[in-house]
Amino acid sequence: MYNLVIFASGNGTTLQAVIDAIQEKNLDANIALVVSDNPNAFALNRAKKANISTYIIKSKDAESRDIELYDVLSKIDIDLIVLAGYLKLIGHRLLDNYKIINTHPSLLPKYGGKGMYGMNVHRAVIAAKEEHSGVTLHYVNSEYDKGSIIMQTVVKVLPTDTAEDLAERVQAAEKIQLIGVLQSFADGKQI
Repeated sequence: MYNLVIFASGNGTTLQAVIDAIQEKNLDANIALVVSDNPNAFALNRAKKANISTYIIKSKDAESRDIELYDVLSKIDIDLIVLAGYLKLIGHRLLDNYKIINTHPSLLPKYGGKGMYGMNVHRAVIAAKEEHSGVTLHYVNSEYDKGSIIMQTVVKVLPTDTAEDLAERVQAAEKIQLIGVLQSFADGKQI
């Protein structure tokens, strides 16, 4: 079985999409653990409802967080770590020992970097009057949103779009793209 660990800081809609895909037999994988830096993240409730183990990060500084997470994760069989709305940089211990991917709600390199997540991205895209936005799935490195791109999906920005309208369509595309890539990884394909 292909073992995933999912990091999430917020609502966990992407986590839920992965849970649903596994339950509906559209993804041949297992979520071994859900990790969050936010004890109030609704993602933790989603995990518990699906009987998935959770872990809340205790350390506040980056170096201690890296040591803590490596200690926790080194006890688990992990094929891939997925950042799904997780907002902290990943430390070198994890980067050196695990394959880690991230979903981002824009066509990187546009609208990436520190502070560019969720509705911040969609508001910026609308404000710039972009014709297209989308989703980028990329490998994680030591900088926000700078890792090698695995796949991008373009989403048209409609003239009447609000940031909320765009977010809804981007999130739908994100879930389809992520599940497809995860299944390719589970099948042993490198993208």
